Amino acid sequence: MNKIIALLLLAFTSLAVSAQDILPQLKRERPDMNQIRREVTDHNSPYYYPRLMEEFQRNDTLMKLDKYRRLYLGYMFQEDYFPYRISNAANHIQEVYGRTNLNRQECDSVIKYAELVLQDNPFDLQQMMGLIQALRMKGKKNLADIWQYKLNYLLMAIVSTGTGLDEENAWYVIEPAHEYALLNMMGYTVTNHLFYDPYYEFLKVLTPSGANSGGFYFNIKTILEEYYRKFPEELNE
Repeated sequence: MNKIIALLLLAFTSLAVSAQDILPQLKRERPDMNQIRREVTDHNSPYYYPRLMEEFQRNDTLMKLDKYRRLYLGYMFQEDYFPYRISNAANHIQEVYGRTNLNRQECDSVIKYAELVLQDNPFDLQQMMGLIQALRMKGKKNLADIWQYKLNYLLMAIVSTGTGLDEENAWYVIEPAHEYALLNMMGYTVTNHLFYDPYYEFLKVLTPSGANSGGFYFNIKTILEEYYRKFPEELNE
């Protein structure tokens, strides 16, 4: 786990509190999805979902990990949740992702379309990373730091669900694309993607130096349950 922590520390560079103080002590707890469902749908709960989302959408850095866990995982119980959502707006800026230098016009384009995507899918981590990069290049440091804080805590919400080292401690994600986003932020390169019944995915990875590092497990039980609840006809195909 020390190698994982070290790589994560490189990714979480803009936390308001020192990442070196947070990540080694990050509590790993397998989420009780039934309890989270109750919490985010209870009007009297401090984790009632509309209030969580309203707080998340403010331009501040006040939310902490307990709320981010419910915000992230609780999204699967919202009626507009769809784990395989594709945005046409993302196509406008796909070609510029991964480039280290963007001109002013390209930055403006990334900001415009990333914001459009995030209005439709508030947890599109790739668009969030692109938005942060473009804001920094434009010199909008304060706003970039706020989005970096949100991204960091969403990633920590995933990491806090387990170790990823076996099925029992698999990480929970709300869409398969987040498996790749997390591992890329940790410095890994995914080489293979396997599915294990009944609801686990295993991603084989290489370290930044190119060494084989085994892989990590992800639990997609709730993703599948919610998808087939909304699209029962897919079960018969």
